[in-house]
Amino acid sequence: MANLDLCYTPAVTLARHIASREISPVEVVANSLERIEEVNPKLNCFCFTYPQEALEKAKAAERAVMAGIPLGPLHGVPIAIKDFTPTAGKTTTMGSRVYHDHVPDQDARVVSDLLGAGAIMVGKTTTPEFAYDGFTHSPLWGVTRNPWNPDRTPGGSSGGSGAAVASGCVPLAEGSDMGGSVRIPAAFCGIVGLKPSLGRIPMTILASVFDNISHFGPLARTLDDAALFLDVCQGPDEYDIMSNPVPLDIPHPLPGDVEGMRIAMDIDLGFYHVDDEVAANVERCAEALSSAGAIVEEVDLGWRRECADAWLDYWNVYLAAFFEQHLDARRDDLDPNIVTMFEAARRMDAISFKRLEFVRTRQWQRLCDVFADHDALICPTTPAVAPRATGSDAEQLGETPDGKMLSNDMTLVFNNVSQCPALTVPSGMTADGLATALQIVGRRFEDLTVLKLGAAIEKLRPWAHLRPPL
Repeated sequence: MANLDLCYTPAVTLARHIASREISPVEVVANSLERIEEVNPKLNCFCFTYPQEALEKAKAAERAVMAGIPLGPLHGVPIAIKDFTPTAGKTTTMGSRVYHDHVPDQDARVVSDLLGAGAIMVGKTTTPEFAYDGFTHSPLWGVTRNPWNPDRTPGGSSGGSGAAVASGCVPLAEGSDMGGSVRIPAAFCGIVGLKPSLGRIPMTILASVFDNISHFGPLARTLDDAALFLDVCQGPDEYDIMSNPVPLDIPHPLPGDVEGMRIAMDIDLGFYHVDDEVAANVERCAEALSSAGAIVEEVDLGWRRECADAWLDYWNVYLAAFFEQHLDARRDDLDPNIVTMFEAARRMDAISFKRLEFVRTRQWQRLCDVFADHDALICPTTPAVAPRATGSDAEQLGETPDGKMLSNDMTLVFNNVSQCPALTVPSGMTADGLATALQIVGRRFEDLTVLKLGAAIEKLRPWAHLRPPL
């Protein structure tokens, strides 16, 4: 049986103990692999594991420690990589039967950065087909489940990574976020998830480097672990024209002082239906920030449903541009929701597609008005708790009698303004034992502000002691 205290030790702490020879990386990695064996039959969060290779790398990491060789900041720490992100020599299926035997010949930049910092990849985590959904199930890998309640979804599309971190398989996992795919799993799994500012972590895996909604980001249990991931992976890359030329100077540990900060709060962003328990936990976080000296003010962004609908139309075309070539020949192998999205994209004309930017512009202008007087915006990450594991975003969409939008998330609207960092932190638990989350959105490229606010919430309303009942 895995040592649970070791399973739930933060990556920062593990790296420090490994470097000081207080614990062996072999013990840490072996414990991680044992935990995966225990929980994966229940959660289905890993589609590939590499026990022999991981243990060999752990032994090499141990030799480096004993030899006094300079160590990276993640030396010997086990991590997981999403099965959407290319890994050299390792199958990367993207959750699709079409790519069931696809083996990339090089790592994504984010992977090479993590491995270069000394991390040890123990496996790859599940994703819905082509990372399309806020639920994680696919025709290839089946249903991934939530550690807090296996009948519920861990979210998506980085749901395998979220479940792996929340269940103690790894302290840190990689995810990608095009509409909330890091933040939704973090919310439903009760952990931390960061969508950095656009280009903060180079996005080098797409056929178009001019894409402006896609991000890599960490899933972690602590803010310091998320910040370390960002520090390791940030920096310019000439192969990503959107990458930020100047990296952040990230303090370790993160400061949590919020005295005098002005924070805007909008519970429903103008058009979402938000469950009472979700709203109450956001308000409790706001009260905690106020008690620490922040000035929290309710605002009305006045956004309308057109903001979400514009992203949904954009997402159909985005996915189709990268993968629609498989529709005619492999229709029966594709998730039926993917087929529907590809067909919708084929009906979209160029003028209508360009006009989606008009909606994004109106959305951005109103957010600018709020940020003129506030350092950050807070709202829920998701308007409700995790739904049933076998559902889909399409099934969740709807409208209440008073015209509010029913949805699985409140994240995708911030991919419309993707230069703004957006952080998810736990906000509490419901009476049914399900996680709720707070979303913290910063001004353009002010990642440190959202991390600082997250660190304050972590200190004021700690969650690290909470463990799913697995």
